[in-house]
Amino acid sequence: MEIKPMNKSDYAGKKFTAHYTTNGYYDICTVKDGFRINYMPLDAPVEKSFDDVFFGEWLENPIAFGAFEDGRLIGYAEGSMETWNKRFRISNICIFDKTKRSSGIGTRLMEEMLKAAQSAQARMIVLETQSCNENAIAFYKKNGFAVIGFDLYSYSNTDPEQHEIRIEMGKML
Repeated sequence: MEIKPMNKSDYAGKKFTAHYTTNGYYDICTVKDGFRINYMPLDAPVEKSFDDVFFGEWLENPIAFGAFEDGRLIGYAEGSMETWNKRFRISNICIFDKTKRSSGIGTRLMEEMLKAAQSAQARMIVLETQSCNENAIAFYKKNGFAVIGFDLYSYSNTDPEQHEIRIEMGKML
């Protein structure tokens, strides 16, 4: 397995689908003086997925790294500097090959993103995940990220009922 920079001209705009399994979600509820977050297990595992594109047009000078095995892309991390607030945003980090998860590939991709953020002189590195992506949340926490915010209605007016609330996580550099 090799981690190497990805050429924007080869990948920009190409679609991909990321898949994950969840056994629970973080329930974020409003309470009298703020919010409460509780982990809620599901009765059975649920398969989730989302579609995206490499090098999204909304990114400001994105960079990306791929994890390749025998010429096949098995993992991907992408990010860009947000110059207006001096934060580096990881827009995607995923391991496409489920059999390769928990093998250190995500950690190596994260290390490349951290180096890129430091090279860009970012003050912080941030990312978005969903309250139902418990494995991603655990991975980010293991890598020193903490919850820095959330949006109860980022994706739809029924995000809380769907147990898919946008969570922002970050790490000061």
